[in-house]
Amino acid sequence: MRKKNRLVILCHLLLPILLLLMPSPSQAQGISGTWKGELNTRMFKLPIVMHITADEQCTLDSPQQKANDIPAELLYRSDDSISISCPTINASYTARIQRDTLSGTFTQHGQKMPLIMIAGAYEARRPQTPQPPFPYATEEVQFVNDEAGATLAGTLCLPANVERPPVVLMVTGSGQQNRDEELFLHRPFAVLADYLARHGIASLRYDDRNYAASKGGDNANATTLDLAEDAHAGIKWLRHSGRFSKVGLLGHSEGGAIGFILGNKGLLDFIVSLAGPALKGDTLLLLQQKAALGPLAGFANIESLRANILLSANPWLLFYIDYDPKSDIAGTKCPVFALNGSKDIQVISAPNLDALRNTLPPNKHHQFKEYPELNHLFQHCTTGHPKEYGTIEETISEEVLSDIAEWIRECFGR
Repeated sequence: MRKKNRLVILCHLLLPILLLLMPSPSQAQGISGTWKGELNTRMFKLPIVMHITADEQCTLDSPQQKANDIPAELLYRSDDSISISCPTINASYTARIQRDTLSGTFTQHGQKMPLIMIAGAYEARRPQTPQPPFPYATEEVQFVNDEAGATLAGTLCLPANVERPPVVLMVTGSGQQNRDEELFLHRPFAVLADYLARHGIASLRYDDRNYAASKGGDNANATTLDLAEDAHAGIKWLRHSGRFSKVGLLGHSEGGAIGFILGNKGLLDFIVSLAGPALKGDTLLLLQQKAALGPLAGFANIESLRANILLSANPWLLFYIDYDPKSDIAGTKCPVFALNGSKDIQVISAPNLDALRNTLPPNKHHQFKEYPELNHLFQHCTTGHPKEYGTIEETISEEVLSDIAEWIRECFGR
């Protein structure tokens, strides 16, 4: 009986010691697999993903920047720590291994930032991104801007059981973007196309020239006028198809300016301008910089801003600072729905909406609306600064989606 009691006591004494000696899950299984963390850059939070293979090959991803498989090197690994180098982006990461967590420091260009990573795959929450099955038809199409030598590839969305619906050509903002206007894993044009199709409105969205599936066209020297010709080719294709009752343009930011360029030529039945600029380019850029940087803004006036841009010799910028959309807006006679967010710091809402109201010829279908608490992407936000775009789960306000569909249906009796 005593021997049995001693054995029980001995087992109880050995159990905690054995537990301490047992390797943690990370130590037992190694560090191979996928690790995810969030880098706080002070300006914004940036997801970082690390992949380590069984033979200890390493790569990094920055999902919101669409940068994947960045080569890295596992410099050091022990049971409780690792050190990784990523020379292509001048970065490194050292961390302690604590069960299924890596706790360490990410250094880039000499700046040190804490980074905690946990085991598991990264998945951005974008709940509005459309998922199949879809209650409407889609077609992959192409149209051509012959003069520019550009073949534009896009997706046509056709609502079910609607004969000759109205259609919108979707035109992205500045910079090369794909047909979904994808940014930080948000796909606003895909969300818009899905919503409109479910409410009886067709759409065509396309990849910008010489980007994604679109081929040809000089992008390096293209100005807003050149990109407007790409959009014009899309409008001609839609009209030539004979499948639609009305053909309009939905443009975001620079896409809104393109809408008025084509509107002035009498090419459109209606325009939806999402944060479309109505001020001269240099004025708009100065307001934008002051809104984003406040007292840190680098240019005190338009003259200093223009002098700096002139040094860049960038064709798009050189055209933009001199382009005043006033004459194109004044010549636009079709119905216009102009939407702006009150917290947009890229196209400041009040002065741009006021300019549109004061310049557009009268039309009973015109509508102007400022949405409180929405940013340049029409997301509900805190500050409106671009650093928030990727951290917000919402892609585009449901109220904005509803208002666009309702306005088009009211204009054309659908």
